[in-house]
Amino acid sequence: MTYKALHVEEIDGKFTKEIKELSLEELDKNDILIRVKYSALNFKDALSASGNKGVTREFPHTPGIDASGIIERSNSSKFKII
Repeated sequence: MTYKALHVEEIDGKFTKEIKELSLEELDKNDILIRVKYSALNFKDALSASGNKGVTREFPHTPGIDASGIIERSNSSKFKII
């Protein structure tokens, strides 16, 4: 299964960003999958997407934390499927 996301990478000190189709298997151990109904891009997301290392220290990175929806899958004990 795949999902689309803004993907920011640093290559030789330059930052690239593109919408990529990524695999759910690439998600970190404690990530959750949310079927997003509403989303927004905030100021820190914009800084992260431009490669600001004061906001994001590790690349590749998928910026975006403002979203709401339904939890489809959770590997974290902090978030459960209802």
